[in-house]
Amino acid sequence: MLRWLLIIVLTLLVFSGLLRPWLARLGLGRLPGDFEFRIGERRIWLPLATTVLLSFVAMLIGKLV
Repeated sequence: MLRWLLIIVLTLLVFSGLLRPWLARLGLGRLPGDFEFRIGERRIWLPLATTVLLSFVAMLIGKLV
């Protein structure tokens, strides 16, 4: 269980920092389950719904292959 929690947190961090501009161009990152917090000048972005959607798509691709 701890292993999966660590994987989810690391995935959210990667989406938050590296893939956000690319996902925004595709229209992802603005789903109802994606959260954005502002603490001072810092923006924290938690793409929960986008992560679930992309995981589902990856699972479907894995089942087809």
